[in-house]
This record gives sequence, C-alpha cells and structure tokens, in this order.
Amino acid sequence: MPDDRDSDTIADRLQAALDTLTRAERQLAHSILDAYPVSALGTITSVAQNAGVSTPTVARLVQKLGYKGFPEFQTELRRELEEKISGPIARHESWAGRAPDEHILNRFTEAATGNIRQTLGQNETASFDDACRLLADPGRRVHVAGGRITRALADYFFLHMQMIRPGVVNLHSGSSAWPHYLLDMAEGDVLVLFDVRRYENSTLRLAEMARARGAEIILFTDQWRSPVHRLARIGFNARIVVPSAWDSAVVTLLLLETIIAAVQALNWKDTRPRMEELEEMFDQTRFFRKFT
Repeated sequence: MPDDRDSDTIADRLQAALDTLTRAERQLAHSILDAYPVSALGTITSVAQNAGVSTPTVARLVQKLGYKGFPEFQTELRRELEEKISGPIARHESWAGRAPDEHILNRFTEAATGNIRQTLGQNETASFDDACRLLADPGRRVHVAGGRITRALADYFFLHMQMIRPGVVNLHSGSSAWPHYLLDMAEGDVLVLFDVRRYENSTLRLAEMARARGAEIILFTDQWRSPVHRLARIGFNARIVVPSAWDSAVVTLLLLETIIAAVQALNWKDTRPRMEELEEMFDQTRFFRKFT
C-alpha cells in the first residue's frame, strides 16, 4: 500500500499518474474519476465493463498506483469512503486515539500548513485564472450558495464580490427559496457553490437545475470531491482534515481571499469608483466611527 495514503486520495494519485498511463488505462482512470469513489466499488469485472476496458487493464492500473492488487486497492477506497461520510464525533475519536503529546496549537497549525501545501500543489493555476475571469466578467451575473456549515464562507465571499462588482446574488439557505433565484439565472451566469463531506442533496439538486439553465459552476469542495464536481466547470479541492471533530476551512478561505484579490485587480477600473461610492454612503449613514 502506498506510503502517502494518509495524505493523498486515490483520486489524487489517478490525476497525478494520467500522463504516464496507456490509452486504455487513462480511459479507466477517467471512468473512475467521473463517479468517484462509487465507480470503483464493484467487482474488478464490473469496474472494467463500466469503463469499456479489460480486467487485466484494471489490474495493471492499481499496481501502477502502488497496490499489490485489486483487493488492497478497494480496502483503501473503502477507508477513504468511511472518512468521507464520517461525522464530527467519529472524526474526534479518530484524532484522539492517535494524538501525540505536542500542543494542539502546534499540531493544528502543522496540519493546516500541510493542507495548504498539498492543495496548492494539486489545483492548477490555469483553473484558478479561468475562475477569476468568469467572476470578473460584467456580462455574467454571479450567484453564490453554501451549505449548513459552508454558508458562512458563501456569505463572506458574497459580501466582498458584491463590493467589487454589480450583479452578485446571495442565495438564501433552504431549497424552497431556490426556484425564485433560478428563475433569473441565465445562460452563461456563474454559480459559486460550497459543498464538503456529508454532501447535501439539496446542493446537488441546485447544481443540476442551474446547469440545465446554462450556468457555469465553480465548486469549492474537499479532497474527496462533492458529487457536484461532475457538473462543475471548475472545482477547487481543498484539504480539510485537521486534529478536530470539525473540518478545517483554512484552505478554502485562502483560495477565496486570493480570488477576491485577483478579481478586484482585474476589475479595478470599475471597482474603485464603486467602492468610493459605497464609502460615501457609509459616511452619510455614519455607519462607522471616525477618529479624525
């Protein structure tokens, strides 16, 4: 079994190996990634048939990934799946059982720093630039939606984007309200979605309906990838595991703040007067205290 199993998912290793694979192996790898991890949970025969390749191709691919055979490959895959669907209590027990004596502040920081390094190494700068261009395009409205926990990240992103440019919409929580927003979602608009493990069915349904209307989806998810990734034009897979019952938002927030800075720079000619007008409104309402 690969030594880096605690840091890299099988999907990560498949992505990294794509350029070294044969045509049939790449076909198999893409088949697995398209519906990961469910696509690789069947028998070796069914996995091969679904990808339109032979069973020896499956055997060769898993060996190239560092596994002795298909059973070991699936054991690792099931371990990943358990982590993917685990709740806060299970995550806490997992960390508590192997916690070293080092102070929690140091352990947490080390984990978060490692998450940043791995995430930046596995998300392409070309995709980042593409996302920024979409978000900066004044001809596209931007719609933002989060989940139960990621709602806070969605609100944070919306607040900054709304100051940078017009045409930004914050979708309220609750699927019952979404049809009202979808009604005004046009082809070419951008939908920014947040969805991390214990993925929400309502978020997937929103993505499906938005995609049917021609919206371009930018997804912020985790290393296991939300099912929404199949519908997204761009997906950012952030590392979220830290020594806590709760997943970390550090990497996602880093990505968001960097995107905000980049879009602001792209639109600065129009953003500056918009922000100046906003400051004038703050002055008129005396919203903030002044010390001059």
